[in-house]
Amino acid sequence: MAVAPYETLAFALFAVITVGSSLGVVLVRDVWHSALLLGIALLSVAAHYVMRQAAFVATMQILVYVGGVLILVTFAVMLTRDDPIEEAVS
Repeated sequence: MAVAPYETLAFALFAVITVGSSLGVVLVRDVWHSALLLGIALLSVAAHYVMRQAAFVATMQILVYVGGVLILVTFAVMLTRDDPIEEAVS
């Protein structure tokens, strides 16, 4: 079975997005931006699953990791962040 050139291009695009956003998770200093880049990386991994015709695994990737873990990380970042306005008033 021959692979169409647009499938190779789509794979390369999502591979670049996955690697780039994964590097961004590690290299970005702001935790909020790191969490957003983690969401992009997890969604692009789900796109790889869709391209491999594994729709159930892609759905579970989105529901469990993006919907669960990333929301948990987002709430942890929001609840533990210092408020600079309160520090200026004190």
